[in-house]
Amino acid sequence: MCRYMWFSIGIACFVIGVSFCGQAGAQERAGRAEFNGLGMHLGNLSRLSNAQTRSISPENFAGEKGKGGMATRGTNEASARDLGQGWKISPSIDIEAGQTFTLAEIKGPGAIQQIWMTPTGDWRKSILRIYWDNQKNPSVECPVGDFFCTGWGKFAAISSLPVCVNPGSAFNCYWEMPFRKQCRITMTNIADARMRLYYQINYTLTEVPQDSAYFHAQFRRVNPLPYKQVYTILDDVKGKGQYVGTYLAWSVHNNGWWGEGEIKFFLDGDKEFPTICGTGTEDYFCGSYNFENKETKQYQVFSTPYSGLHQVIRPDGLYQSQQRFGMYRWHITDPIRFERDIRVTIQALGWRQGGRYLPLQDDIASVAFWYQTLPAAPFPPLPDKDGLEVN
Repeated sequence: MCRYMWFSIGIACFVIGVSFCGQAGAQERAGRAEFNGLGMHLGNLSRLSNAQTRSISPENFAGEKGKGGMATRGTNEASARDLGQGWKISPSIDIEAGQTFTLAEIKGPGAIQQIWMTPTGDWRKSILRIYWDNQKNPSVECPVGDFFCTGWGKFAAISSLPVCVNPGSAFNCYWEMPFRKQCRITMTNIADARMRLYYQINYTLTEVPQDSAYFHAQFRRVNPLPYKQVYTILDDVKGKGQYVGTYLAWSVHNNGWWGEGEIKFFLDGDKEFPTICGTGTEDYFCGSYNFENKETKQYQVFSTPYSGLHQVIRPDGLYQSQQRFGMYRWHITDPIRFERDIRVTIQALGWRQGGRYLPLQDDIASVAFWYQTLPAAPFPPLPDKDGLEVN
């Protein structure tokens, strides 16, 4: 009897195990079959999906299937006059002073997966905006140069995961930007002269998971920073989300080291004191000891997948009198999650005599990058043309 009982229990366990493995295998196969083509990386490039790839450029303004390169009028029509349709007639657009051009209008669901552009003109006065799901207010509002971490209007190479800047002025971003109903991307030229823009927006039409949030980017600038005040990178964010990156364009108005200040992240109702407090500016940007190369006694530029001090503009001994820096920090493997709200600040601190801190009055501009639920709170107004100007 005992032997029979143990034999029966063994058979039952075997059957349950096979059933469980079968269910797990079925679930795994079903999960693989439902891959939506988002979150692409080297580990899933072999996986097939029902996602559709589309691309918008001046050669196909609507991203329609089989409609690329059909233009007969465009910025290069004179160059193609001997060759005709299909021979690079419309590779770019001109945006007149004061005009807004709609770069893309896409019906969802889907996601932007890559943007390339190379704008002429004043990068601080070309304003990029992105709207999600018919929202009235933009979720991205930023001078195009600062959005691509090039806020000083001068080329600096960047080799990071979400943002690359390549010769001669090629701006690339790889932030995944999902949307459900609609995406609209515009460029506004607030400069006094016409600008020319080459661009390509690569996206996919696919199902978007319920827990996917919306990409946001906000520009701010204070020049000069009032004495003993902190610089606010981001504030008045309402909703659930995660903070994913910071770009700073920093112009120093004093001699000496300028980066003793701490960055602070106030999460979900934090008041006077934050949940996350850094230990110094260069520490937050994943450097140390003033970004100094001890051999050359100079700032050491660097650009890595997650952080960089990619730009150092030195005084030229004449009219370029200020030392200026560009730096980025991406929270890709360590996003800063919030349930209801987030505020981000950084101190501008140098040194005075006697080993005491000196609150600085520098020119600081920033872009905060984050994902959150909609609707988002309206952004503060951008500075006017004079307030944006790099001088």
